[in-house]
Amino acid sequence: MNTFGTIFRLTSFGESHGASIGGVIDGCPAGIMLDTDFIRRELSRRKPGQSAITTSRQEDDEVQFLSGLYEGKTTGTPIGFVVWNNNQHSADYEEMKQKYRPSHADYTYQMKYGIRDPRGGGRSSARETVARCVAGAIAKQILRKQGIEIQAYTSQVGAVKLEKPYTAYDLSLTETNAVRCPDPQRAAEMEALITRIKAEGDTIGGVITCIACGVPAGLGEPAFGKLHAALGHAMLTINAAKGFDYGDGFDAALYRGSERNDPFYNDNGRINTRTNHSGGIQGGISNGQDIYFRVAFKAVATLLTEQETVTADGFDTTLKARGRHDPCVLPRAVPIVEAMTAMTLLDYLLLQQAHTTD
Repeated sequence: MNTFGTIFRLTSFGESHGASIGGVIDGCPAGIMLDTDFIRRELSRRKPGQSAITTSRQEDDEVQFLSGLYEGKTTGTPIGFVVWNNNQHSADYEEMKQKYRPSHADYTYQMKYGIRDPRGGGRSSARETVARCVAGAIAKQILRKQGIEIQAYTSQVGAVKLEKPYTAYDLSLTETNAVRCPDPQRAAEMEALITRIKAEGDTIGGVITCIACGVPAGLGEPAFGKLHAALGHAMLTINAAKGFDYGDGFDAALYRGSERNDPFYNDNGRINTRTNHSGGIQGGISNGQDIYFRVAFKAVATLLTEQETVTADGFDTTLKARGRHDPCVLPRAVPIVEAMTAMTLLDYLLLQQAHTTD
């Protein structure tokens, strides 16, 4: 499945070392004046080569819109776009034509399709997320008109993590460091860890926290269309994502209901809750509080140290990968998490509008 969404839909295409990455967005409301500079900035947050702790691949990641816009406004018709690939080193992957990278998608793609593109992982490469960031940047602009803001940040790298809830941090500091962490001291520790891991030819995982503020109550579908399930699905489609929890998440298993229920109260005529252990979602439907969740990412599978593997013919061998790879996906995954959140929330906002007559 290369299409995401029900009403606001993105279909993406392209491979890491192909001519381009691109997509078609359908279901975008008409008459939205798009800020193309904002879209470029979002792509810059994701693009490679932005710091010493990311891959050294250099791509401009300039988006070219092919359809769906007139005089800067959306027309309601499909928005086609493309981002050209300009800096491939395909020779770095010559050995991987016959050898499977451990914990990568090489083997599973071969088993599914009987053929694969080994250059940079082909379709399984995180370069595919360029299309998500374009669509997410458009969704963000539409959501902002509804008073909805989305902010993600790196909350853990390896064993270095933030211990306090998101409300204790100045999230405006997130973009002030290469790790995208709102705590300057922890950010420095995370960066030092990534730098050391990179020098060893190894990789490291971590956690991203995301918050959506201003989401109205009532978004979410009964039973199989729960909002948290949709967000979980969206996050787990991101490369290297291994886990998702929202609100108290797995910590909820440690407490009694009397300790973790969110009491309601009348807040000057508006129903509010005194706490938000539910993470802004109850019964699969948004309750008007901040939605917050975490996404766990594994360490990148491609290592610059020798690993045991097998050839395509099943013979034992070893592989020491070459090429330009991220030692940690977290810094560049922050805008991707935001993009997938924005697309999910906009899709569910449009679904809710379709259900109501007011």
